[in-house]
Amino acid sequence: MNRRQRRWLTLVLLVAGTVWLGYRWGLTHLYPLQYRQLVLHYSRENGLDPWLVAAVVNVESRWRPRVVSSKGARGLMQVMPTTGEWVAAQMKVPGFHPDQLLEPDMNLRLGTWYLAWLLREFQGNQAVALAAYNSGDGPVRRWLAENRWTGDAHTAWQIPFPETRAYVVKVLAHRQRYGQMYRLPDVADPSEGRVPGALPRPGGGG
Repeated sequence: MNRRQRRWLTLVLLVAGTVWLGYRWGLTHLYPLQYRQLVLHYSRENGLDPWLVAAVVNVESRWRPRVVSSKGARGLMQVMPTTGEWVAAQMKVPGFHPDQLLEPDMNLRLGTWYLAWLLREFQGNQAVALAAYNSGDGPVRRWLAENRWTGDAHTAWQIPFPETRAYVVKVLAHRQRYGQMYRLPDVADPSEGRVPGALPRPGGGG
């Protein structure tokens, strides 16, 4: 390789490297991973896929710990106060107050427990559990019982609520992207985690 060819090769490599770095920066901007240790800790504790938890947080709040929705859902995983109170009671969290849902630790602690509970309720079906996380488990049970939705991810277009339909598709897509971008340790199946079995359903959706 002569001198001129070496210069061209160097230029091509520099351009390619710059493009790649720009691409990676864009992806990490779209799919950030904040509160990494808390996500990993509570994912392990509840036998959850940390990529799924990260995807839920990204879609729900874009990692803003103090955001409150128009419906009153709070924090990173957008937990409703009534759901938070129910989960806290099941977990025997002393002195829980809904304002604590604005704290990243408490929000992820309760939100991951609730997501794991939904996965247990729906036999590990991520699409169905996510639909229930968004709209409440009551409507989802009706859709399945009335054969309005098969419960499969590839038939998410059948979900009657447009918001829930878009939510399920978006979270599952984000989960795939997080799995491609970050090297997070794999976590055991939810059935092997410390997720309570048969418990009464909460009064409201998450």
